[in-house]
Amino acid sequence: MRQIKLMNIVGARPQIIKASAISRAVRLHFSDRITEIIVHTGQHYDRELSDVFFDELEIHKPHHNLGVGSSRHGRQTSMMITGIEEVLMSEKPDIVLLYGDTNSTLAGALAASKLHFPVVHIEAGLRSFNKMMPEEINRIMSDHSSTLLFAPTNAAFKNLIREGFRPENSPPYTIDNPKIYLTGDIMYDNTLFFAELAERKKAGFLDQLSLRRDDFVLATIHREANTDDISRLDAILRTLNILTREYSATLVMPLHPRTTNSLKTKLEPLYRELLDNPLIKIVPPVSFLEMTLLEKTCRMILTDSGGVQKESHFFRKPCLVLRKETEWIELVKNGTAVLVDADPVKIRKEFERFYNDGDGLGYPGFYGDGRAAEFILNEILELFAESRE
Repeated sequence: MRQIKLMNIVGARPQIIKASAISRAVRLHFSDRITEIIVHTGQHYDRELSDVFFDELEIHKPHHNLGVGSSRHGRQTSMMITGIEEVLMSEKPDIVLLYGDTNSTLAGALAASKLHFPVVHIEAGLRSFNKMMPEEINRIMSDHSSTLLFAPTNAAFKNLIREGFRPENSPPYTIDNPKIYLTGDIMYDNTLFFAELAERKKAGFLDQLSLRRDDFVLATIHREANTDDISRLDAILRTLNILTREYSATLVMPLHPRTTNSLKTKLEPLYRELLDNPLIKIVPPVSFLEMTLLEKTCRMILTDSGGVQKESHFFRKPCLVLRKETEWIELVKNGTAVLVDADPVKIRKEFERFYNDGDGLGYPGFYGDGRAAEFILNEILELFAESRE
């Protein structure tokens, strides 16, 4: 069996972390059969993406960084397409791997498919059914540009079938004859790995914040819909400010810079109230391992993050979702996550329910067995290495 060249395209810190599951599986199980190239578009400039970040998480540094940076959707995506095309032409990979739903995902799908490089989409089939979200457009376009589509959940797999993808397709697989899979979630692979790493490398972090295990609530708010709509942000944070006092509940909030800016410039009196509340710990953005440890050791989670919703399930924590909809509908159907939007009445009701009676919830294995990356790479090898010998 010949060796194949696999190109990972990422654009933001969460995607680098997702790609690390593939990189780790290549290193541990497939190093003699797969050569990996990592391309970082630089979609999100993050000063924390230093050598310390990669060393701490034991992640391979990108081979190419396009340094695109922030811009309007069209300009940013076009610059990424141009840069990715150049790397594709020089590296000539056998397969291109994409993750999730960012502009980098879309740019990679368009650049690779137009140059006839087979695209593999990890986290395929996720849908919020809200096309006002840029991420929804990116998901749909990337799926329909792919040759292999790996759906992390049964709901995502069924979404692909509803859009015309056929599970009965036979090889050879192409963009016109794609193959869809139900794989489980590579972030579950990562959670198992990074939870142990966090306990080992961040043992004193909880003590630094004076936190006791299973005795605090974790909240993250970063989506533009919540941070830029001041009425929503005000409703969420005022409600949490009141609830912490009513329940004597410690609340930890690692604040995204966008959230901090909105508070300081448009909700300054509320910001002072939050800072004056001894039960609320507002902290700067935390590292990935620190966030992992907070998720693992908290009592309950409130978030507008898609990734954190899943991680709440991995760590068996009830979750209030500060959005109108979610891609992870199986969590809502299961009752371990609930959509509360920015509605003070819903937030209060579900906070009370989960805070007082969250221990009896069930957490089925929606996301696989923690070996999704190995499964994905085995399929890639079977279909692309053997077929081209």
